[in-house]
Amino acid sequence: MTVDPEHLRSLLSRCPSGVCVVTVVSDEQKLGLTLGSFVSLSLVPPLVGFAVSQEAAMHELLREAGGCAISILAAGQEWLAQHFARGVPPIAMWHKVGVDEGSNGAPLLVGALGWLECVISQEIGAGTHTFFVCDVRRAELGEQAPALVRVRGEYQSV
Repeated sequence: MTVDPEHLRSLLSRCPSGVCVVTVVSDEQKLGLTLGSFVSLSLVPPLVGFAVSQEAAMHELLREAGGCAISILAAGQEWLAQHFARGVPPIAMWHKVGVDEGSNGAPLLVGALGWLECVISQEIGAGTHTFFVCDVRRAELGEQAPALVRVRGEYQSV
């Protein structure tokens, strides 16, 4: 039996997912990408994971950098989610985006619910994507606000 990709997308869109932006810096090149696949894997040891398309510019930068920062977006940050989801050219990527520099140099988005700074520990091939397993080296709480989630193709707050 073959599963129609659009039918599967429609079904899976009904399951809310938290919205995060993964950022990386490699050879002075900074890049951000909106994630809908972020997941907590383990508290001891602290592990998180996410999937990135093998065709995305972020894919190779993650491999080169060996680490990243993850900003967990708050309600009201829909514009950031959209900004980093649409493949903004590098010259315009950080225009009007408030950031603090993380300990590994990767940008932390101002106003987020919190931030994780990670080292990539595993890469697992998953179809057209790679699933990156990351060791959390630093976790910091941010804003006390509702979370930004995506469900049925729309951003909402919970």
